[in-house]
Amino acid sequence: MSKRHQFQFDHDARKDKGAPVPPADLGLNLSAVGKHSKDKVAYFYQEETSAFHYGEGHPMKPARLALTHNLVFGYRLHEHMSCFRSRSATDEEVTKYHSADYIECLKRLTPDNYRLFDSWTSRYNLAVDDCPIFDGVYDFCLMYAGASLDAARKLSAGVADIAVNWSGGLHHAKKWEASGFCYVNDIVLAILELLRIHPRVVYIDIDVHHGDGVQEAFYRSNRVMTVSFHRYDGSFFPGTGKIEEKGVGVGKNYAINVPLTEFIDDNSYGYIFRNVMTDVMTSFRPTAIVLQCGADSLAKDRLGSFNLSIAGHGQCLQFMKTFDLPILVLGGGGYTIRNVARAWTYETSVAIGADLPNELPDNAYMSHFGPDYVLHSPIKDPSAENTNQRQKLDHIREKIREYLRDVEHAPSVQMMELPPGLDRLHEPGDWEADKNADLYPDFREDIGVFSNTRPERQKTTTDQREHYAGDRDNDGDMGRFDSMDEDVDVSF
Repeated sequence: MSKRHQFQFDHDARKDKGAPVPPADLGLNLSAVGKHSKDKVAYFYQEETSAFHYGEGHPMKPARLALTHNLVFGYRLHEHMSCFRSRSATDEEVTKYHSADYIECLKRLTPDNYRLFDSWTSRYNLAVDDCPIFDGVYDFCLMYAGASLDAARKLSAGVADIAVNWSGGLHHAKKWEASGFCYVNDIVLAILELLRIHPRVVYIDIDVHHGDGVQEAFYRSNRVMTVSFHRYDGSFFPGTGKIEEKGVGVGKNYAINVPLTEFIDDNSYGYIFRNVMTDVMTSFRPTAIVLQCGADSLAKDRLGSFNLSIAGHGQCLQFMKTFDLPILVLGGGGYTIRNVARAWTYETSVAIGADLPNELPDNAYMSHFGPDYVLHSPIKDPSAENTNQRQKLDHIREKIREYLRDVEHAPSVQMMELPPGLDRLHEPGDWEADKNADLYPDFREDIGVFSNTRPERQKTTTDQREHYAGDRDNDGDMGRFDSMDEDVDVSF
């Protein structure tokens, strides 16, 4: 692969200074199993992943991974984790979910030749504004997918209680097409790997965008419950995620959607998250958790519209830890990269149970964190009006509780022998829609609410802020510090 850079990270950090910032706690009385020992945390990182570039002006910047990794090591959090250089996934592994012809196309296209294959790029939603063909795109996909697979295997083997892969969490990718900056759905691959050992897995998505790709993959399954907290107004990308989308067949009521509106704050988000997840965990009783921590739900994100602080975002992981189950923690969205790095570093500290000083340690990207140079930067907009009133949130919760009443209590799964790796999830016949889609992609018959997803998305969900300049940025900084987020030099 070309255009890779080797990194040399400064692992020196200052000693703790000052009182740690306390986590947000809404004081709900919840029963949780206490820990007898500290969690064993596995951390996965591959340096080359952060060197890829989606293209000039594209909001997705893999360089955010280098900023995060430098902060994690600057705070010396690596001393409390088992750190692994992840391997890249294989073609065979990614085609356990994705269609072989789509992967073959993704593998062959380059920035130099994709214009010769218009029919193929159109068929698989490639070489478009949100999913460009950039140098090494397939290598990039194999790297983040391999890290998620390795993390899932560490959990299944019992050598880790929590596994962290910030390069993963690309939740929009479909079986047969790219979508929303996502090409290979590492989350689905990791969940399929967990299902070899775990009879039930709950997937939780706190990205501002609906986790449509993961929901679609398990829309007919009662072994995976997908729970997505996201903005929904009928036009915000990807245009799916209304509360009525709840699964079909044996998967009916196993897809949970929490549609929220603009400027939700820490208290309201924590209230609905804790209550919904308490109900889900009580009814479904999963044996493993996958948490997608998309950081575009933070305040002042370039493409987001929520009003969460760093601590407010991290309270979700803090709460899920109380259930004492294996947790796979993944990244996702996040387009104001200095705040993405802050949030994921803080959540790494939550995973290991460490308190961090608010003052940032010296690191190679210190200039990106100005002007305050603190972990918990005051990013919330005090003038933004939260449109999610308590009555509205209670109505959402009651609707979800109605669905959960019809959920089979802890559906049983015979585990007489170890299931095959990623070979299959459903019995024959469950994926007839997928088979037809692969054979006739231009005329595919999608599952229920996913019919005509791509045409509707193209017509109604284009956000002018996805390719931005100056004061059109959603974070409202008028470009003062955004220039530092545009292109990060990750070479030394």
